[in-house]
Parts: sequence; structure tokens; C-alpha cells
Amino acid sequence: MTKIVVVDNHGQFTHLERRALRDLGVETELIDNDVTPDEVDADGVVLSGGPDMDRIGRSAEYLEGDVPVLGICLGMQIIGVELGGRVDSGEYGGYADVTVDVLEEDDPLVGSLAPETRVWASHADEVKEVPEGFTLTAKSDVCGVEAMSDTDRDLYGVQWHPEVAHTEEGDEVFENFVEICESASAETETESEAQA
Repeated sequence: MTKIVVVDNHGQFTHLERRALRDLGVETELIDNDVTPDEVDADGVVLSGGPDMDRIGRSAEYLEGDVPVLGICLGMQIIGVELGGRVDSGEYGGYADVTVDVLEEDDPLVGSLAPETRVWASHADEVKEVPEGFTLTAKSDVCGVEAMSDTDRDLYGVQWHPEVAHTEEGDEVFENFVEICESASAETETESEAQA
């Protein structure tokens, strides 16, 4: 069974991220962000949302692993900052219902939501420039970077919260991430067998 851990960055919806994965039949666990990646055996990692960058624990270390990572809100900003992008305050501020334009139909995470989707997002802080190697995959009228992907490294981020009821196709984002994790896991097994 596919296992995906949710790294808890003290966000108010983190438990819903775990529930969304569990409802898809995935083995899942909510872990504290002080847990080191080498203590975790999983096929994928979700970096949860949270209140601020000062309380992200060891979250950045998960970006160096060899399993797919999905960053949600603050989780995406961690990816942005740690890998050389730029994060700054958003002009729009707090939570709002937003229409997001999906720019990359082939993107494995959000492409299936094209051409647009309604989401619940906070824009207190946001990625202003995507890191090198990343593709901008979604934007909105209030935020230039609503989602980004680096398919070579299997690193993905969404500014919005797919785990809340206000987000129309949130389950699909999690379903797509599970597929990404399963594909990566199958590739790793094939490589291991080839080397044996």
C-alpha cells in the first residue's frame, strides 16, 4: 500500500490533509516537523500549510529526499525559498474563494483541473518567483504563482488548500499526487531490480 506522510507545520487544516489521503485508501501518518527524513519510510511527503516560516522545523530537509513532495500553501513557500525562488507578502492577504487558471494541461498534479478551478486560498505570503527548474502551472487574478511543478525532481506546490470543502476539485489534486507517488515508487523498484 502506498504510504504518504503529512509533515505538520502547525496549519489549521493539516488534519484534513491526512484525512483526504486516508479517504483515498492511502496509508498515511501525520508527523511533527522536527522528525528527520531518515526516520520516515514513505512513498511521498506532503508539507502542510502553517502560520510562518519560523516554525517549519526540518521541513526543508524533505526536499533532498528521493520521494515526491507536495507543498501546500506554506509548504509551497518552503520549496520556493529553499530552492532559490522568492517569497514575499501577497497583496490580497487572507483567505478567499479564488478562480485559478491552470496553465499546463500536461502537468501531473494540476493539469487535470484545466482550464480553471475554484479554490480556497490564503495569500498572506506567496511565491513571487519560482525556483530554477520549476514550471509555473497555475495563476489567478490575485496571485501570479498559484501552483508550480518540477517534474524531474517530483516537487510540486499549490498556494491553495485542496483539503478544504471550499476547494471544488481538491480531492483530484490528492488523487493526482498519489498517482505521482505510485509511479515514482514503481520506477525506484524497477531501478533496484535492474541493479540487483
